[in-house]
Formats: sequence, C-alpha cells, structure tokens
Amino acid sequence: MILVTGATGTVGREVLNRLPADAAVRVFARNPVAVLEAACRAEVVPGGYEDPAALGNALRGVRSAFLVTSRIGGDQDARFIEAARSAGVGHVVKLSAAAVEDPLADGLITRWQRESEDLLRGSGMAWTLLRPRSFMSNTLSWASSMQKAQVVRSLYGASPNSCVDPRDIADVAVRALLEPGHEGRAYTLTGPRPVTAVEQTAQLSELLGRPLRFEELEPDQARALWSARHPAPVVEALLHSARRQRDGAKAQVTGTVAELTGRPARSFREWAGAHLPAFGPF
Repeated sequence: MILVTGATGTVGREVLNRLPADAAVRVFARNPVAVLEAACRAEVVPGGYEDPAALGNALRGVRSAFLVTSRIGGDQDARFIEAARSAGVGHVVKLSAAAVEDPLADGLITRWQRESEDLLRGSGMAWTLLRPRSFMSNTLSWASSMQKAQVVRSLYGASPNSCVDPRDIADVAVRALLEPGHEGRAYTLTGPRPVTAVEQTAQLSELLGRPLRFEELEPDQARALWSARHPAPVVEALLHSARRQRDGAKAQVTGTVAELTGRPARSFREWAGAHLPAFGPF
C-alpha cells in the first residue's frame, strides 16, 4: 500500500495521477471531497495530521508514503513520522526544498525544512528527500494582474531561478515510491536552465498572443503585497529568499530529473504552454 498526502496540492495531485492503475493507493486528505472530485481511484481517508486516530487509519498497512507538510514551524512532520514509525511504514518520500543546501539561507521556512528533514533521517525508517527549486506553477499568482492590467509584478525580476515543473517532481517521486535504490538519497530537482521573471513574462506574452509588461516591485511593495496573505515572519522569510535569488543562489541547474526519468527536465515554456487556460481569459 502506498499512501499519498497533499493529494490536492500542486505536486501531490500529479503524484496521484501518475501512480499505476493497479497499485494499491490510499490518500490522506483534509478535504476528501476535493480528491474524489478529481476522479481518484484510490481509497481516501479523511483527516489531518493533528488527528491521531485518522492518521493511524491512513497509515495502517502502508509500505511507502509520500509526505507533504505545509504548516511552517508546526509539528506536522513530527506527528506523521511518529505515527508512520509506529505503523511499520518502511519508506517515506518527503517533499522538501533546494534551499536547505544553501548555507546562507537561514530564513524561517528553510530552517523549518531542515528540521523536518532531520526528523525523518533520524526516524529509523528508510527515506528519500526531494529538494525542488521553486515551482514553475508559482507564476499562476500573476494571473489576476495579467487579466486586469496585462502586467506582471515581481521582486528582483532580473534574478535567475532554475524553477522546476511540478510534473517532473512527481515523476521522480513516483519512481522513488515504486523502485528500489532511492533509499537514503536526497535529490535536488531543477528545470533545464535558470529563467528570470522578466523572461517568463515575455514567454507568457508570446504564448498567449497578448502584450504583457513587467513591473519591478520594490521590497516594501512586496512586503505589503505578501502581508495580505501571510503572517509577518513568513513574509520576512520570503523576502530573505528573494534576496538569495537576487544574489544568484537559485541559478544552479542539476541533471537529476534527466538522470532519473531518462528525459530532459521540462522548460518553463513547456510548462506554460500546457497551462495557458489557467491564466484565464484576456
């Protein structure tokens, strides 16, 4: 039995879609209706990490699990890992982030990710860590301003990021869940080349056949924008991350996707071309 958490999220949804039809799959979801609406073939167990009984039901008989947590600074990883160990789970594939490898990245989010990785490595279970760079799908946050004003607004628009297609992360995750030989490995996952927000804007404009312009945000403007959605400590962590990108810390490209899947990592243009309807009508 394979357990998938985060199945309604960006990567978990793709993992679920890629698992073989004949595989025994279970989903642990806070919103099971959203999973079922996606025509999920898997067994669905409702609940959250804070519910020990539901978590125990979800983990019963599980051989390997795909772990996604989202409560920054919370205890979701600790709760899941303890329950998985007690249930006899053999292998956990965890979604982490590439920033954990950057010694100068010490914001709240990255510290939490490092601590979560440490918990899993010390659990006694076999583990695989997936460390993607930023998701290409993060650009969907631009959809509203693109529709309203044909503009993309971002901080440090000329700074490169070797962002990765969530489908590539999912392809690697499925291999780690199904194939032997991935235990004790940490995989840094990137796209085929670094790309800037200015370049992404130009590519979206070309693909959509609509003029788009890029507007550079000042740090205080970004802080105000993000403060509408996130608490102050998270906003400061996002600003720290943006500064690391400005300094070139997110430009490195790895060949891990190609090595593990046998094909090149998808480019931003490929991702965008497959998701143009998500940017809405113009």
